[in-house]
Amino acid sequence: MRTRLYNGKEQIFCEWRHRWVRLTPEEWVRQQLLHRLVEQFAYPQARIAVEAAIKVGEAHKRCDAIVYNTDMKPVILIECKAETVHLTQKTLDQAVTYNRKLQVPYLILHNGPQTIIAHVKDQTLDYLKSIPLYNRL
Repeated sequence: MRTRLYNGKEQIFCEWRHRWVRLTPEEWVRQQLLHRLVEQFAYPQARIAVEAAIKVGEAHKRCDAIVYNTDMKPVILIECKAETVHLTQKTLDQAVTYNRKLQVPYLILHNGPQTIIAHVKDQTLDYLKSIPLYNRL
């Protein structure tokens, strides 16, 4: 990952958005996870959308990332928090709210040291021990 100091602020190059973005603690966590998905779990970079806009009711929201399958159907919703932010029921509720619109089968909540992976089936969550490989989505 490439970082730089620009006008006194740290930035990181986002390969998915093809531009430099402010390097916040949450952005660092997101970039680490996305690179891990590509490098360790064989996720195609082109199938990951970062800060994807969705409409939830009348509100316009942004998902940290969405993974699409080969048919460009959304299959994973990713919600990241800074390392200092604990993953709580509120974090899960946020992802579940976004998923009412997306209807993806997997949710990933990540803050660096902690990752929660859930398979959504019949409106219930089954928690997984590891991130599924892309070819098994």
